[in-house]
Amino acid sequence: MRRLNAVILLLLLIGVPAVEVLAFIEVGLAIGWSLATALLVATSLLGVLLLRIQGRSALRRVSLAVSEHREPGRAALDGALGFLGCILLVAPGFVSDTVGALLLLPPTRAVVRRWVSRHYAARVMRLAGTAARFGSRGRDVWPADVDSTAVEDDRDQLGA
Repeated sequence: MRRLNAVILLLLLIGVPAVEVLAFIEVGLAIGWSLATALLVATSLLGVLLLRIQGRSALRRVSLAVSEHREPGRAALDGALGFLGCILLVAPGFVSDTVGALLLLPPTRAVVRRWVSRHYAARVMRLAGTAARFGSRGRDVWPADVDSTAVEDDRDQLGA
């Protein structure tokens, strides 16, 4: 499994920049090199601006959910996806800009949020089950008495 993960990581480290370079060449040939470069710089600057706005908005949504005693998980995941979209806009490249812009759109973000929630919910539940098996408490040990009942014994009264 580790070998497969290493291969996937290597392919990503080589494949993503290669795809970005090929996309830049295609866009440069289509609209001109200077306009393609200006477009990349403009999307990066827009990403920086949106990053500030998105960060404040995400913090506000999470704070509101907590203050209303709702689960902040959905708002936090929504904010994280928006943050990722902004980061992808800041990173130079037309493919990353496209994915980042899609993550900033609410309908696309909702689809990705549902997929992430479904995909990782099972993993979290497996992790919780595994952690419970390897807890510090043994299988035959009962939990501690919550009411903390105690008996005081006086050795003089017991005749010891």
